[in-house]
This record gives sequence, C-alpha cells and structure tokens, in this order.
Amino acid sequence: MKTPVADLLSGDVVRRLASFNGAGPVTTCYLDVDGRRYVRPLDYEVEFDRIVRPMRERASKDLKRIEDHVKGGFDRSHTRGLAIFSSVADDLWEPLHLPVPVVSRVVVNQHPQVRQLEAVIERAQRFAVLLADRQRARLFVFQLGQLVDWSERFDRLPRHEDDGGEMVKDKRQDHVDSATRRHLLRTADAAFELFQESGFDHLLVGAPNDITGALERTFHPYLRERIASHLNVPVSAREDEVREAAVAAEDEVVRREEAADVERLRSAAGMGDGAVVGLDEVLSALVERRVDTLLVSDGFEAPGWRCLSCAFLATRGPTCSVCANRMERADDVVEEAMQEALHQSVRLEVCRDNADLDVLGRIGALLRY
Repeated sequence: MKTPVADLLSGDVVRRLASFNGAGPVTTCYLDVDGRRYVRPLDYEVEFDRIVRPMRERASKDLKRIEDHVKGGFDRSHTRGLAIFSSVADDLWEPLHLPVPVVSRVVVNQHPQVRQLEAVIERAQRFAVLLADRQRARLFVFQLGQLVDWSERFDRLPRHEDDGGEMVKDKRQDHVDSATRRHLLRTADAAFELFQESGFDHLLVGAPNDITGALERTFHPYLRERIASHLNVPVSAREDEVREAAVAAEDEVVRREEAADVERLRSAAGMGDGAVVGLDEVLSALVERRVDTLLVSDGFEAPGWRCLSCAFLATRGPTCSVCANRMERADDVVEEAMQEALHQSVRLEVCRDNADLDVLGRIGALLRY
C-alpha cells in the first residue's frame, strides 16, 4: 500500500515561493528545532534570538510575526526543522514544519530563499525497513521521516510439530524448516518488488539472529548492497517505534557519509589534488565553478564581500578582484557561499560536530577538476 508524501515539501510549494515577486522585502527564517539537539523549547528559542538579533531593525514586523510562531508552541513529534517565509507588505505568510533538521539562518531580501528546501528535496533518501520473523514480515519505506509505502505478509508454520515420536518429530521439524525457508524466500521477493516500485536507497533489517543470515542470503544483490544497518525492533512493533528506529538509523548513515567525505577532503587536500580547504580557497573555487561538493561546519559564519556585477565572493574588499567593480559587504559570506553552491547545483553537506573539518578551517570543497 502507498501513501503520498506530505505536500508541505511538494514541488508546487517550492515553485510558488521561488516565483514570488513582491514589492517589499521578504524575511526567510530556517530554524533547527530537532529535539535531540534542542531538548526544551527554550533551547531553540535561544538559538532563534541569536540568529535574528542582527536583522531586527531591517524587518521588525516580519520577525515579530515569525517570533510569535516560533515561541507560540507547536507539535514537535514529527517536526525537526522550520522554514518560515514572511512579507507583511505583500501579504506573504508561509510557515513550513519539516520532518528533517535545517541550517538555522535568517535572510532578508526581495525574494524567498528556497534553496534549503530544494536541497532537502533533492537529497531526500528513501529508507526501507524490513522486519521479519519465521512467520511474519512487514515492509516500510520512509522518506524525510514520513511513511510512503508499506506491506505485510503472514505465512503460518505447521502446528503440533512437537507431537509423536522422534522420527515424526524430525520429519515435522524438516517441514517447519522448509516452511521457514519458503517464508524467507517470499519475504525477499516482496522486498525486491518493493525496491523496484519505490526505489529506496538504503535497507534496514530487523530479524532474530537465527534467521538474519539466511534471510539476507536470499536477497537480490541490489538489496544486499543497500543494507545500511540492523535494527533491534520486533516485527510486532508499532509504526511510531519503527519510524523512530528508522530516523535514528538514517542519522547514523548520514554521519558515516559525512565522515567519509571529510576524510576524502582531508586526504585530497593533503596531496594538493582535487580539494581545497579554508574560506578564501573555497570562495575562489566557487567563482571558478569547480566545486563538486561543499562541506561546511554547522554554525560557521564569517563577514565578507559580494560583488553585485559578477557575483564574486571574497573575505576582503571593497574592490572586486575579478571585474574591478565595487563590492558590498555581506554579513555572512559563508551563507552567501552556500546559496551560490546550491545555485550551481553543487552537493552541499553541513556537518555537525566533525572535529576533522573544524581543523581544516570549517569549510572545504571537493573539486570537479
């Protein structure tokens, strides 16, 4: 059975915001409210106050409306990030509650800043969960923490297998083992059918230890190569328990991928081939359109300069080193770099608590050439 992903992140919403063209300024606020990072509402409220402090004089009415929404209380059971777009002058009000964390930012300009939403959609990976025992199998597919597909099957084992003499018991045990094997084969077939229909990126398996190996040996190679983790979740678990385990496993997969990319960055930069680190080097690579993957430490900010003529970004101004025109100050050139990276369809990773990236200058880029 299938259920559609919630429309809050549909392409229609993003396109409508991207095409908005009002007369007054638009305030865009992204706020990370992930309960694992911000346990109490006060915790993310303090973070909100920090990011809006420099902007209060530029968009006081819009920020007041956004603040009322953030501090007015909301259900965080399925919300890990907020994306809020406001323009009092043009009657724009679009609060989106996201099932994934975001990078906390406030931007005030003429258009809604939708690139974080675009990045969330483009990088959303599907995680399938297969729970099984000797008789039952349940399959779920989650995307952005939401259930998008599921199915169940039940293959009853023969009963009274312990009656009679030893020979009868042996024959019946063989019958039971045969029935279990058939169940596992049918489960593997169902999982592969789901993969063909839903195209999930990772597979999470939860099954008793005595059948896990046998089950995975029946998988199609496409499924085996997608096994990302094993879950300690019974086949009878509630849907919310399955979702919670899937989201935790997803976070683990993301951390592993980030760590692998940072290691690639460190190694390539050390050899002087295929990567650059540090803000100045990264900004130069961006203007040359050589960046394939941009890695940024969460919370990294720095003042800088932006050229309105050629879009060059730099840590020093006021004269553009590319076109010689005068540049304007940028409150946070790191944010500008991230926006430019998304505009160039660069893969963007915001890494949390990665000491290796911090040592490299808190920003780096894997290069196309």
